Amino acid sequence: MTSLRSENSALHDSTYAWETDALCMARALELAARGRGNVEPNPMVGCVLAREGAVVGEGWHRTFGGPHAEVEALHVAGSLAMGATAFVTLEPCCHHGKTPPCTDALIAAGVARVVCAVRDPFAKVGGQGIAALEAAGIVVEVGLMESEGRRLNAPYFKLVQTNRPWTIAKWAMTLDGKIATRTGDSQWISGDAARAIVHELRGRMDAIIVGRGTAKQDDPLLTARPPGARVATRIVVDDNASLSRESQLVRSVKDAPVLIAAAKDASAANIAELRAAGCEVVQYNRDPNTNVIAIDDLLADLGQRRMANVLVEGGGELLGSMFDAAAIDEIHVFVAPKLVGGKSATSPIGGMGVERIASAALVNLASRNVGNDIYLYGAIR
Repeated sequence: MTSLRSENSALHDSTYAWETDALCMARALELAARGRGNVEPNPMVGCVLAREGAVVGEGWHRTFGGPHAEVEALHVAGSLAMGATAFVTLEPCCHHGKTPPCTDALIAAGVARVVCAVRDPFAKVGGQGIAALEAAGIVVEVGLMESEGRRLNAPYFKLVQTNRPWTIAKWAMTLDGKIATRTGDSQWISGDAARAIVHELRGRMDAIIVGRGTAKQDDPLLTARPPGARVATRIVVDDNASLSRESQLVRSVKDAPVLIAAAKDASAANIAELRAAGCEVVQYNRDPNTNVIAIDDLLADLGQRRMANVLVEGGGELLGSMFDAAAIDEIHVFVAPKLVGGKSATSPIGGMGVERIASAALVNLASRNVGNDIYLYGAIR
């Protein structure tokens, strides 16, 4: 841990003084985000220790199973933690998991006040961390920058509270809303800069999902290049388990897992061949209304596997089923300055769709230019 102290030695200089609680919490949130992709299914957490108007310690949860943010910040602060205020993006844990309770560490260090952005909904915490701190005589305040704290850890909150992963939809389309030409050609709609962002997204996902049509037409690899913090399980929603054994997905199964989401009535021969090739095949119920794989059954299974973030890359039929099931939480869309035309050219979202324009409005979206493309992104719920 010597490197941590060296890395943060400048914190003891008075030029790093903070004037308000909000600035300290904003810094804690910034630190917490550094753990994205490395800590899931645990939450991203940051901690800032301030005393007499100056920051004396910082820390964040860096990797799953590693020291928590509070412990890192306390190590940096050393004896200066006595009487300090701890600004933490999430309620400190109070149970023995992969690490000891952070509440114990804060109490032992003599911290006088703890400011939390959000209560932790996890059953083994759920207010008990706050109660433990208060029982030790520490002043606890909850709710500073709560909306930012909830937004940061939205995937964690969803997984804990619903046992479903945070589901992100991604697609690239032309200015007239097409993801492929009438012949099925789709490479490449977006430019190099947009594709680089997609690879960054893939690198922090637990799973990447495509439909059988996309798997057949594009023969994608669905890996992050260069590799990211995580190696995603590549999932093909394929009713009859018909994915070609010669596809890039199957041929690269030793490099990254492949899961085939098949129907209960899928071909036994197809399933046997894919399993022999190293793929996992899971059979799910069909949705009685659409006769395709029940989306909620698939997401419930991924939740049981403690997958926090999954990326849906299409095609239109799968994305339509996901939207119809209200299963999409966030979107990343790249709009290219290209026109395709053609009534048989593919659109990004199939399914039933909404009945009224009033139901189609989205909130919390941002946009920016990426190369020649327009990038729209953000949580939609």
